[in-house]
Amino acid sequence: MSGGADARARTSEPAPILQITGAALHRGNHELWAGLDLTVEPGEFIAVLGPSGSGKTTLLRSILGLQPLSAGRILVGGEKVQRGNPRIGYIPQQRPMAPDTSMRARDVVALGVQGTRFGFPVPHRGDRARVDALLDGVGAAHYAERPVGLLSGGEQQRLRVGQALADAPSLLLCDEPLSNLDLANQRGITDIIDRERRERGAAVLFVTHDVNPILGRVDRILYIAGGRFVFGTPEEVLQSRVLTDLYGTPVFVLRAGDRLVVVGVPDAEPHHEHGEIA
Repeated sequence: MSGGADARARTSEPAPILQITGAALHRGNHELWAGLDLTVEPGEFIAVLGPSGSGKTTLLRSILGLQPLSAGRILVGGEKVQRGNPRIGYIPQQRPMAPDTSMRARDVVALGVQGTRFGFPVPHRGDRARVDALLDGVGAAHYAERPVGLLSGGEQQRLRVGQALADAPSLLLCDEPLSNLDLANQRGITDIIDRERRERGAAVLFVTHDVNPILGRVDRILYIAGGRFVFGTPEEVLQSRVLTDLYGTPVFVLRAGDRLVVVGVPDAEPHHEHGEIA
C-alpha cells in the first residue's frame, strides 16, 4: 500500500473516484496533451473546457476504456479502466432520435437497467420499479409511455440521463450534454446532474463549450488547448492572464452580467473570434 493509501486508511477518507497520472494521448503524429495529472474526489464537479479538437471527448473515451493512452495510467475507484464499468455513467450530446423510432420513453431508460446483461435483455423482478424510479427522478414519468421519436430534444435528453444513472454510478462523464438544448432544458439537465453529486456523492466530469450554464456548480476547471492545459478553481483558470499564457496569444475574459465571455481564442473555425467562454 502506498503512503497516500496508508494515510487515507488511517483517516478513513474515501478513495478518489478518478486518478489520472502522467497521461499522454496522441492522434496520429499529433500530441493532444501530455503529462496530465488529475485527481477527482467524490462529489466534485469538474468542467473540461477547450476548443474543438483539443482532446476533451478523447479524454472521456480513455476513461471509458475505449481509447488507450499513449503514456500514463487512469484508475477509476482504484482500479484500471475497463469497458462497461458500472461505476461510470455516460451522458452523450443530445442528438434527435428518428420520429419513427418504435421504442417508448421507458424503453430507453430500461436499456440502462437491463443492458449490462449478456444476451437478449430479460426483465427481472424489480426492473419496472427501478425504471419508474429513474423516470421520476429525471422528470420523465409523465411521458413514460410515449414514443421516444415524438419527444422534444430536452425530453429525450432526460431519458439519456436516466439511462446513465441506472447503475447508481460513482462517476458521471458528461460529453456536452447541454448542446442544442434551450435554456430551460439546460437548467433542468444540470439540476439533475448536480443533484446526483450532492445527494449521492457522484463525481462529475463535464465537457462543455460554454461553462456559463454550470458555472455556479463547478468546483474546478480543466482547460485544454494547443497540447497544454491548466487546472484549478474557476477563479484561478478563467482569467485573461491565464488563458493568454495557455494559448500563447492575447485572450480576454470579460464579464457581461452573470455570464463570462472570452474574446480572441483561436479555434478550429477561424471566423469565430469571440463568444461565450468555452
